[in-house]
Amino acid sequence: MGKGALALLIKGGSENWSSARWKARFDMVCPDRPVVLLPDGAVDPAEVHYAAVWKPKPGELASFKNLRVIFNLGAGVDAMMADRSLPNVPLVRVAVSDLTDRMTEYVVLHVLMHHRQELYLRESQRVKRWAPDYQWAASAITVGVMGLGTLGAAAAQALRALGFRVVGWSRSEKRIDGIACHHGTEGLDTFLRATNILVCLLPLTPDTRHVLNREAFAKLNRDSPLGAPVIINAGRGGLQNETDILRALDDGTLGAASLDVFETEPLPEASPFWSHPKLVLTPHNAADTDADEISKYVAAQIARFEAGGELENVVDRKRGY
Repeated sequence: MGKGALALLIKGGSENWSSARWKARFDMVCPDRPVVLLPDGAVDPAEVHYAAVWKPKPGELASFKNLRVIFNLGAGVDAMMADRSLPNVPLVRVAVSDLTDRMTEYVVLHVLMHHRQELYLRESQRVKRWAPDYQWAASAITVGVMGLGTLGAAAAQALRALGFRVVGWSRSEKRIDGIACHHGTEGLDTFLRATNILVCLLPLTPDTRHVLNREAFAKLNRDSPLGAPVIINAGRGGLQNETDILRALDDGTLGAASLDVFETEPLPEASPFWSHPKLVLTPHNAADTDADEISKYVAAQIARFEAGGELENVVDRKRGY
């Protein structure tokens, strides 16, 4: 046989995650190697050298004894890290400009939505009320970005360019021009107390699970034209304590929230999130992955790896991201 096979294991319900769409794209960008869509395609497990996956079932990758690299087709790898049978080979997460740009668009959209009082204005429209309220400048609001990796850093810089005061927090030290960056447990309170709109783009790890909780909400800054602070979570559903969010919205600890991710997805019909008047809900599409860009990224990584080069964006399994 020639070059090792690329196995695709893709679970997803939306059109963008159609397995046939991904198979067609990988066939185009990897014309010199077998591309097999599992579980339907037939392949000798020993011939599989690479796997491109999204939400594979635990244990699905364990049979590929000659696997050399796993490519996770989305940004989050928490589900992969929970699979104790995962082969001990490099796990690569996607990091392409298309995904970064889409996340920046989402963050800017929702920060502006709350800054420009869209919830109030849309309610006014529904009840036919002509009552414009005072609109403050962006410089009156401090946006705090939790998670200063590729996605968080890009979003923070875009918000700063719009005139917002921007602060950042990450587990380890980061430096971004023009943005006050805090880090570690010792820097978290200072970060929260400066923040009027909190944007969370953290990876989900045991240390970050339920980091968006009542204790954190109570520390957010209320001394701005917004009054009660706002949270925006486009990271992972496990980052948020959903009971705490609902209670904080109801009692005024939080003024509003935008949530793109949830502990259970799809969000159950019975969830109170669907109809809460202070909540903007989106169906985990903040940075929906583009098959064209990601397939080219994976093909380029494989070619570089086989030529003796280093893989990019390899997950540190001890840290979980």
